Parts: sequence; C-alpha cells; structure tokens
Amino acid sequence: MDLNARIYVAGHRGLAGSALARRLASGGYRNLILRTHAELELTDQAAVKAFFEKEKPEYVFVAAAKVGGILANNDYPAEFIQSNLAIQTHLTHEAWRSGAKRLLFLGSSCIYPRDCPQPIKEDYLLTGHLELTNRAYAVAKIAGVEMCRSYNRQYGARFLAAMPTNLYGPGDNYDLASSHVLPALIRKTHEAKARGLERVTVWGTGKPRREFLHSDDMADACVMLMNLPERTFDEVLRGPGDFPLINIGCGEDQTIAELAHAIASVVGFRGAFDFDTGKPDGTPRKLLDVTRLKALGWSPRVGLAEGIAAAYKDFLAREGGARKNINQTSEART
Repeated sequence: MDLNARIYVAGHRGLAGSALARRLASGGYRNLILRTHAELELTDQAAVKAFFEKEKPEYVFVAAAKVGGILANNDYPAEFIQSNLAIQTHLTHEAWRSGAKRLLFLGSSCIYPRDCPQPIKEDYLLTGHLELTNRAYAVAKIAGVEMCRSYNRQYGARFLAAMPTNLYGPGDNYDLASSHVLPALIRKTHEAKARGLERVTVWGTGKPRREFLHSDDMADACVMLMNLPERTFDEVLRGPGDFPLINIGCGEDQTIAELAHAIASVVGFRGAFDFDTGKPDGTPRKLLDVTRLKALGWSPRVGLAEGIAAAYKDFLAREGGARKNINQTSEART
C-alpha cells in the first residue's frame, strides 16, 4: 500500500479497528478514511453505497462488527446474525463496486467447528458442528468468508478473510454483560481487590483452553498481509479448501483458570476463584494453527503477561475518566 493510498478502516473505534488505525497512522499512512457510527450507519445499504461512491477507498479493512462474549452471543443471536450480515454484506459489495484494490475482512476463530482437531488449521472450516452459544455470530462470519471467496471467483476481486484468535488491548469492552473473558476478569479482580473481597466467581469450570493476542499484534499482521507483493498475496488468497482465509494468532494457549491467576497477579488480587459450573464453558479448546502466517515472516511481539499489564493500565485510565465525567456531571447539576 502506498503511503498516500486511500485506506478505509470500518469500525475504527472498536478494539480491532482502533488498533488498525493506530498501526496505519504510525506506519506513515497519510490518507486514512474514518467514520464514526453516528457519521455512517453501516447497516444502511444506501448510506454505505453513497459513502463508497464519494470516497472510493483503494484499500478496505472490515473491522466493524457487533461483538460480545458468551453471555451476549447466547442471549441475542438474532441481533448478532442480522447486524453482522448487513454490515459485512454492504461493505464487501460496495468495495467491489467502487473498485477497491484489496479488502481484508476480519472474522473470528469461532467460525471453526466446536470439536475440531487442535491446533485449528484453515481447512477445518465447515467440517463439523459449531459451538451453540455463538453459532449465529459464527454463521455470519462464515458468510463473510464465503463472500470474499465468491467475489474473488466471479469478479476477480482480491478480498482476504483473516481469522484472529481472541483479542484484547486498548479500548476493550469491560461491561460484564457483553465483554469477553479477559477484560471481564480484569474488571472482576480489580473490583474485588478494591472492595476487599476474598473470592471472585468465574463462569464455567475453568478448564477450557483459550489463545489470546494483543490487538496491536493483530493490526501489525493485517497491515503486513495487505502489503504483501502481488504474487504472494495471490498465493495467500488461494487458501486451503479454496477459501481466501488465513489465521492470525500467537500459537499458544492456557486454561481459563490459568488466565484468571495471571490477571490476578497483575491486578494484585490475592483472593481465590470460584468456578460456576452451572454456566457454559463454550468450546473446549480454540488454538489456531498459524503456520501459514509465520511462513510469511510474521510473529507476535507482545507477550501475554506484558499485554495484561498494559490492558489493566488502559482499564484504570478509562475507569478514572468515567468517574471524572460522572463527578463533573454531578457537580454541574448541583
């Protein structure tokens, strides 16, 4: 990508999108196209069409999505499938119509079967049943992968689907009703420490294994992929199973119990954990095979302990800002 290329990052205020915007800006890209949700409603086909006709981005990063943890996915499947299908359909179609050179669609590791072999290779897609608690979201993301494949095959587009593992980092969601496990545990352990509590409850048995990647590493991998030479990029597009699909991860995982203790160490929580076995565990293990990505010369830079420490610092800064805003609002009303 030329440093003056017109690059659109959809969802630039989210966890993944903000990391992409930071990485591109720090890399010297001077022509980023960014729109907030208030400025552009991505579920509105006419609005997205008008935007692409006016801006004509050369490169498109699709990081916009409705996301959430196991509770939100399980409770609101209709919203997850409807919103995500609409967003990615409009963006992919209009990127093709406006002549974008390349598009990178961000999916999720939940697209793979619940009980597939580990680590998960790209060609395991569509080889088994999905995890029920997030099936609606996974089906939407699988549709996004198929859209990339179909537009490449029929129209000669150059659209790549990248499947990152569980992400965390600056700008994460710490709302316990909709967050993922890592930010939820940061908040729970912090609040327990602040209140002097001796125990924290964690959903499930603590036995499922998960892989975590810092959002800045994910962004670095995505920008690397979009900058691949033409021939190499075409080779990546001809992925296993005829899908233009590549995994993004660190290649290491740990149990939820191990993660909880690692977070407690960073936060300074010295209490114990109770595991609520009445709550679902989700997929037993999700470790991505990143052989193809590493063969391109990429590897992550942020270790989990370092990343958790940075995430906790971000949480404290955001919590302090929220408290300051509440205090200012209260003062203004008195």
